[in-house]
Amino acid sequence: MPGKTQSVSFDGREIRLTTGLYAPQAGGSVLIECGDTSVLVTATRAKGREGIDFLPLTCDYEERLYAAGRIPGSFFRREARPPERAILTTRLIDRPLRPLFPSWLRDDIQVVATTLSLDERVPPDVLAVTGASIATLLARMPFYGPMAAVRVGLLGDDFVLNPSFREIERSDLDLVVAGTPAGVVMVEAGANQLPEQDVIEAIDFGYEAVGELIKAQLALLSDLGIEQVIPEPKVEDPALPAFLEQECGKGIGEVLKQFTLTKAERDAQLDAIKAEVAGKISALGDDDPVKLVVQGNAKTLGNTYKGITKKLMRAQILSEGKRVDGRNLDEVRPISAAVGVLPKRVHGSGLFQRGLTQVLSCATLGTPSDAQELDDLNPSSEKTYLHHYNFPPYSVGETRPMRSPGRREIGHGALAERAIIPVLPPKEKFPYVLRVVSECLSSNGSTSMGSVCGSTLALMDAGVPLLAPVSGAAMGLIKEGDEVRILTDIQGIEDFLGDMDFKVAGTEKGITALQMDMKISGLAVATVAEAVNQARPARLHILEKMLEAIDKPRDTMSPHAPRLLSFRIDPELIGTVIGPGGRTIKGITERTNTKIDIEDGGIVTIASHDGAAAEEAQRIVEGLTRRISEGEQFSGTVTRIIPIGAFVEILPGKEGMIHISQLSEARVEKVEDVVKVGDPVTVRVREIDNRGRINLTLRGVSQEPAPVAV
Repeated sequence: MPGKTQSVSFDGREIRLTTGLYAPQAGGSVLIECGDTSVLVTATRAKGREGIDFLPLTCDYEERLYAAGRIPGSFFRREARPPERAILTTRLIDRPLRPLFPSWLRDDIQVVATTLSLDERVPPDVLAVTGASIATLLARMPFYGPMAAVRVGLLGDDFVLNPSFREIERSDLDLVVAGTPAGVVMVEAGANQLPEQDVIEAIDFGYEAVGELIKAQLALLSDLGIEQVIPEPKVEDPALPAFLEQECGKGIGEVLKQFTLTKAERDAQLDAIKAEVAGKISALGDDDPVKLVVQGNAKTLGNTYKGITKKLMRAQILSEGKRVDGRNLDEVRPISAAVGVLPKRVHGSGLFQRGLTQVLSCATLGTPSDAQELDDLNPSSEKTYLHHYNFPPYSVGETRPMRSPGRREIGHGALAERAIIPVLPPKEKFPYVLRVVSECLSSNGSTSMGSVCGSTLALMDAGVPLLAPVSGAAMGLIKEGDEVRILTDIQGIEDFLGDMDFKVAGTEKGITALQMDMKISGLAVATVAEAVNQARPARLHILEKMLEAIDKPRDTMSPHAPRLLSFRIDPELIGTVIGPGGRTIKGITERTNTKIDIEDGGIVTIASHDGAAAEEAQRIVEGLTRRISEGEQFSGTVTRIIPIGAFVEILPGKEGMIHISQLSEARVEKVEDVVKVGDPVTVRVREIDNRGRINLTLRGVSQEPAPVAV
């Protein structure tokens, strides 16, 4: 294909699409550019592996620091494991792309997006999502696209399309909307406690913009003479489904209507029915079409059985409005919450349980030096709030090797982190670096929202003065034709067999985080709005139960948490506090047994488990940075004597010298004749020389103690 460039005017900006020029051996490739941001996206298809029963789609987002004119900070000075933000962008690409492939496709598909150049006015992630759709279409894969994504910000009262990094920092909303001609297919958002209606309007605003990008993709295909491959429904052999419905459909339906069964009991009964029908199939003749289908693929029976179960469960919800555990569609499972469940060696702990989902969250208070340094393309250089999510195999009654966190764990942790950040106290008021770890002890749906609730409990138990407590709920969807049912607080089976997983977190005032994933090709904005509004009473009900455990942050922190004092000094005097080679600040920390951090803007943070020691360190630093004027009097202590004078500490850490000629009105032969080391004296500042040295005098100064200046 010859190289071709097409420009799209989009909200006053030009998006350039270059095809047929880069990566010629990939199935499809596009260089998508806006401003000086350039992202190369490729999509490649290979023959499927034998015996798999899923779509082996792999999405990768690669950051190259040369894109921002930087060299990696690692020992090897090359990119290694993807940073967290790159993994989140990978998920951002995967989530709207995956449901648009036909369910029968088994070919290996890999989509790779690489940021080659970065303009700080144009974040690359939404370009990568749109580029993934274009590359897939160019690769002529069966695909229910086109699909595109945009970011929406809120500055003042105005929505902003695809804001810059700096605008995102100032915005009350950071919303990514992905959609297809069929509707919204993915939503990801962080918000500053925005009302539901504002968020709904932002989603609608973003989806309108998505429509323009979809038109541009269709125009590009037309210009290139490429016909989109619309997936054809795969015709399944009806013999096995018909046999299963006849032999075990009634039994499955009866199990789904036993609302008092536990998850384990329900699974056991469904497995027993499956084993029974497998025995019946084994007894069939060797030439029976049902037996031949099962023998042809070992996984066919299990997949078809799941399909029958899914069909019956969905029909029950649509016709009767009852779920497998007997709840109404808008009903939340039983909730329990507790705080302080671990000894105070852990600075704060919270245990949250909703149904069979149980999450233990633990909060740790750290000093500014504990902030996480970032080495990626985002302009932010550090993180001061970290949320880590762990999902061990025992949480679902399974066994598997324990590995490092995967993309799912990182994504769920980032969602909980995003939900809490808007309610954290300002740095000036509470300068701690905070880390929360959520341990999923038991999982039956929506552990990410359980992590949000557990984090709120743990932070309040740790004494963090949150602006407001946060809770969260996961919403589900069953859609058959024009019939739609929205489910509140979905459990595992409803997530697996449903069409949507929509997580909503927020405070009583409004929303702080959203994440919506679809298993269908799109959803109307009106239905999304209905799910957002239905989530609010669920969130508030959950929040009420949480506040029964702890209704406000504790007034005191764990005795094992560090105590911090934070204050500001003149940035020009930072060097005075640090001293040559760091000797001054090292001396202060050794003398007071504290930890001192100084930011470039002049904010000093002192950490200690001893409040008095922290206050002493603060006095020393303030003394070092206090502006001294000629004529001021100080009460100090003689610290050392030299032949020509005596040194006096007039402020903590700050000394001046009394020349021998200034010790008395009369002539002095030896300094020791007037003062000795340790003597208290009252002195006046005679002059400050051009090198900043403080010269003191005793002449004409009453030795009544002067007030100590601070």
